[in-house]
Amino acid sequence: MTPREILNELKWREDKDISKAEIWYTSRDTNEGFTIIAGDDLTELGKSFFSTAQATIPFYKIFRIIYDGEVIFDREELEKKRFTQI
Repeated sequence: MTPREILNELKWREDKDISKAEIWYTSRDTNEGFTIIAGDDLTELGKSFFSTAQATIPFYKIFRIIYDGEVIFDREELEKKRFTQI
């Protein structure tokens, strides 16, 4: 699943709660090189981006999503699996 699909599921499925999500994305604005935002800070889920009150961020920058303490999306792990199958 893509980050967009995951976030839409968390937002719209009745058995899920997007406020339990943390979205990690790459950011040049920080010393760490990434920013973490809470799921309930999302204001819009567009076709190729998501928005908060402060910024609009493309989905491709998301590298990790944690839901209720569990990693449910990790781009690095997906890349490792993809290249080991070649």
